[in-house]
Amino acid sequence: MRYEISLSIGYNYGALSDHARTLVHLLPSDLPGRQTVSSRLLTVDPMPNERRDTTDFFGNAMSVLAFHQPIDQIEFTLSASAERLAPAGSLDLSPRLSDLAADIAAYRSLDPAAPHHFLGASPRILQDPAIADFAASLRAPGSTVRQTVEAISNAVHAEMRFDPEATDVDTPAQEAFANRHGVCQDFSHITITALRSLGIPAGYVSGFLRTIPPPGQPRLEGADAMHAWVSAWCGSEAGWIEVDPTNACIVGADHITVAHGRDYADVAPVKGVLRTSGDQTSHHSVDVKPV
Repeated sequence: MRYEISLSIGYNYGALSDHARTLVHLLPSDLPGRQTVSSRLLTVDPMPNERRDTTDFFGNAMSVLAFHQPIDQIEFTLSASAERLAPAGSLDLSPRLSDLAADIAAYRSLDPAAPHHFLGASPRILQDPAIADFAASLRAPGSTVRQTVEAISNAVHAEMRFDPEATDVDTPAQEAFANRHGVCQDFSHITITALRSLGIPAGYVSGFLRTIPPPGQPRLEGADAMHAWVSAWCGSEAGWIEVDPTNACIVGADHITVAHGRDYADVAPVKGVLRTSGDQTSHHSVDVKPV
């Protein structure tokens, strides 16, 4: 499936800043066998004094920006064309969960795709007894790793209520799980925490999701949003698979990947530091059009 993607993210500050430095993960990239990006353009207004487009440790496209003049607003605009391929067949090549540790130990590398990076605690993923107990209750005797991943993703979907007003970007997974509501970031962090508690390497994926309006209803421009889902390592033969706990599905041709990492902290669309005062407001609009 081919898509035209447009995005606008803006921030308004209560007072002029002194200096500002910003790290941006908004550009989708090619993923061999899964995604092809034919064009992409990220514009920034006002124009930064310094800009360096590079890649991070995990291979994600990253823009490093610096503003030396005073600013009271920033606008990021993305225009991209991408083709997302449907996933391969659903044949389960993963080992039994009880045998996964041996597969992980046999992976003798610390390359960016190594499962070792995605097993322990990370900035947004901490051990939580309640989530660990929840995950343990879903572990079926003799189940494969993939079966366990799908069971936990589906259970998080069933357990949680989607509520965009319930949490914010800094809400811990433990709090969202205790209250049983949140957004895709919370669904994903809870799922990652649960999988890691069982020894399954799991990471966070940010990107875009095509939304389909109800029958007979027009598609709303700008109604889409950035989305998040989960990548889990299912053994040396099966490799990484992606699940979407917010929608209880295997990630497919409607998901366009932007970046992946250990958790949201690694792939936040926009993060940085600036010196200012007063209130801050923001807006966020995404449009994903199938071609």
